[in-house]
Amino acid sequence: MNRVACGVMVAVAGTAVLGMTATLAGAQTGEVKPAPSPATQISEIPDKFVRREPQKDYLERIEMIPMRDGVRLYTVIVIPKSAKDAPIVLTRTPNGTNRYVSNNNPSMEALLPAADSEFARAGYIRVFQDVRGKYRSEGAFEETRPRRGPLNATNTDEATDAWDSIDWLVKNVPQSNGKVGMIGASSDGFTVAMALLDPHPALKAAVPEVPKVDNWMGDDWYHYGAFREAYLDFFAQMTGYRGAGSEVPHAAYDDYEVFLNAGSPGAYALANGFDQLGWWKKVVAHPAYDAFWQGYALDRQLAAHPSQVPTLWVQALWNQETIWGATHAWLALKAVGHESNNWLVLGPWHMSQENRVGWTIGPFKWPADTAEQFRHSMVMPFFNQYLRNGPLANLARATIYSPAEKRWQRFDSWPSACERGCRYPLKALYLQADFKLSFDSPTGLREGDSYVSDPSKPVPNWPRPVNFDDADSWRTQLVRDQRFVDGRPDVLTYVAEALSAPLKIEGAPIADLVATTTGTDEDFVVKLIDIYPPQYPMQPELGGYELPIGIDIFRGRYRTSFEHPSPIPANKAQRYRFPLPNQNYVFLPRHRIMVQIQSTLFPLYDRNPQTFVDNPLFPKPEDFRKATITLLRSADAASAVWLPVVPYEPGPDN
Repeated sequence: MNRVACGVMVAVAGTAVLGMTATLAGAQTGEVKPAPSPATQISEIPDKFVRREPQKDYLERIEMIPMRDGVRLYTVIVIPKSAKDAPIVLTRTPNGTNRYVSNNNPSMEALLPAADSEFARAGYIRVFQDVRGKYRSEGAFEETRPRRGPLNATNTDEATDAWDSIDWLVKNVPQSNGKVGMIGASSDGFTVAMALLDPHPALKAAVPEVPKVDNWMGDDWYHYGAFREAYLDFFAQMTGYRGAGSEVPHAAYDDYEVFLNAGSPGAYALANGFDQLGWWKKVVAHPAYDAFWQGYALDRQLAAHPSQVPTLWVQALWNQETIWGATHAWLALKAVGHESNNWLVLGPWHMSQENRVGWTIGPFKWPADTAEQFRHSMVMPFFNQYLRNGPLANLARATIYSPAEKRWQRFDSWPSACERGCRYPLKALYLQADFKLSFDSPTGLREGDSYVSDPSKPVPNWPRPVNFDDADSWRTQLVRDQRFVDGRPDVLTYVAEALSAPLKIEGAPIADLVATTTGTDEDFVVKLIDIYPPQYPMQPELGGYELPIGIDIFRGRYRTSFEHPSPIPANKAQRYRFPLPNQNYVFLPRHRIMVQIQSTLFPLYDRNPQTFVDNPLFPKPEDFRKATITLLRSADAASAVWLPVVPYEPGPDN
C-alpha cells in the first residue's frame, strides 16, 4: 500500500474516532443535536403551462346551435382566415365530431380528414355536428331516427335539425356566402338524405355517399330478410352509450366460433344485455318488412317528397355494408321524374373508400387513385357549380367504373339493361347438367342438383378465422377469391365455357331459382363470379382467381311477401327471385362465368334453422335441422341468373 493511501486511511480513521468521541460526550452531557431538515421536492410540472400556439391559417369555433325545440347541438366550425363569401359544407354525424377534427394542426388542410383537403385548399368553410343525443349534443338519440309521422310523434327529426342548423349557420357565420352543401358517408350519408326531405333554401347541393336508406332490404341490418350478425356489436356500441361505445367482449378470436356457440342472434343479444337497448327491442318486434321498416325506407320517402336540391348519389361496387342505399334512392327519384337534379357515381371501392385511397381493392389494382379522381373531378366541380356559381361540373347522369377495363365510363342513363323500361332486356344464363352454365334454355324434364345444408356446419363468409375486427378482411370480403369453398358438398358450382369475346353487363343481375327443400324455411346465397384464366402473367397471383361480381342472400320465408312470411311447403318446387348488386363489368376473353349457390354465409348472416319459426331471431336449438335442397334446371322449371347484357364497345385503350 502506498503512502498516500495510508495517509487517507489514517485521516478517515481519525475522523471516525473523533466523531465517536463527540457522540459519547454528547450522550454523557445529555445534549441531543436536531437532525437536519429534509429538502423539499420541487415539481418539474408548473401550476399552469402556457404553450405558445403556432400561427393557424384558420379559425375554429365551437357552438351549441339551438334547435326549434330548445335542444342544442354541438358544432365545430372551421373557417379559413382568408374566407370571404365562402361556401359552407356541413357533415352531421352520430359517430362523434372528433373523428373529423381531433388534432391541433396549424394548417386547416392537415387538421381536416384527407378527403377534405381540397375543401381546405379551395377556401371552403367546413362544419361538423354531433346529431342530437350523441357525444356532446343535447337531446335523445334514436338510431336512424325516422321522419316525423307515424314512427315519430315529435315535431323534430334529422330533416328539421339539418334545417335549423343550416339556418343558424348562414345567419351567424359572416364569412359565408349563404350557400350550404352537405356530404357524409353511411350514417352521415343518412343525415344528408334526410335533409333532402325538407331542405332549407340555403341547401344548394348534397352528396350522400353510401347512405343508409333501407336497412332491412339491403343496407346494414338485413339483406332480403337474412339478419347480419356482424352488426349486433354495432347496436351495443351505438345505442348503449352516449359517446364512443366499448366493444362487446368475445370469448374467441374466431367470430365463427363465437356466434355458432351463441346459437342465435337473439340468444347472443340477451347474453350481452341487449334487452336494455331501445333499438334492439324495436328490431326484435319487427322481424318482417312491415309498416315499421317500410316507414324507415328513405327511398320511398324521397320519391314521395322529391326535392329540387342538386344531389350526387355515391355508391361502391363492392360495398360490404350499405350497398343498397344510393342506387335505390337514385332509381326511386328517377322513377318519379326527378332524374334531372340527381346524379349517380359507382366506384371500384369498399364502403367509404371514396374518402380514402383508391388505388386498389384487395389484390386488384387501378392505374390511378380512383378515390382522388372522384373527389377532384366530380365532388369539387359539383360543389363549385352550385355553391360558388362556378363553371358547370359536366357530370354524366351516371359515372361508373369499369373494373375489368380499369376506366371510368359516362352514361346518359342507367341501368342500360333491366326487366322493363331499359334499352336492353335481361338475358338468362341457365343452370345446366354437369354443373355447366349456358344461355341456351334447358331441355330436360324435372332435372336438378341437390346438396345438404347443415346449420351446424355453415359455410363461412371468408376463410376462418373470421374476425370482424380485422379491418382489411372486413373491407375486402366481397372481392375474396371464392376458391376457399370449392369442393364443399353444400356449395353448388356452375361454370360456363371460356369466353371467346368480351361480354359486358350494365345493371343488376337477377337470381332466379326454382328449388325444393325438405325443410320449411331456407336461405339462398347466390354468387356471380368471374374466373380468371389459369395463368395471368400480368399479375400471377390472379391466375385462376374467382372474383365475385355480386353476392347476395335471400330468406325463403319471404318468397311471396316481405311483409307476410310463410312456411315453405316441404318438397314442393318454389321460385326465389331477387336482384344482385349493380355492376358495370366486362367478362374478358379466356375468362369464365361462374355461379355458386349455397344456403349459409356465416357468421356475417345468421343461420336459418331451416324450420319455420315465428321470429327467426330466436330459433331454439331443436329448430335447427339439416335440409336437402334441390335446384331444378329443366325445361319446365329452369333456374338462371338473368344478366344485364349489352353490346360491348371497346374503350379508347382497349
